[in-house]
Amino acid sequence: MLEIHVEETENYTLCRPSGELDAYTVGAFREALSKLAGHSNLLIDLSEVPFMDSAGLGALIGGIRRAREADGAVAVACTRPALTRLLHTTGFDRIVPVTESLDEAVEALLEGQATAD
Repeated sequence: MLEIHVEETENYTLCRPSGELDAYTVGAFREALSKLAGHSNLLIDLSEVPFMDSAGLGALIGGIRRAREADGAVAVACTRPALTRLLHTTGFDRIVPVTESLDEAVEALLEGQATAD
């Protein structure tokens, strides 16, 4: 079962999925990211995702693409070594900042937005 928590802060919107991101649950994640595409600063925290397959990775990439098309900045936080390794191995970290803590992701997100302005 996948739950998706969205929190608005003054500087960014936090999307925090909780549960496995796979072919069975990816629809809800894709829909949530679509709704958030217009937000200027989107932080995706994958720390509560124990497993992500190619469908989840595809939804993540699609959500980031839509956010960027709307001139948004995106960063990803992930405290799970296996998932972080997947994001680095696939080259995902060349698309958006991938950090090991939420604080680092916020910093990368706001720095990226400042350099884009």
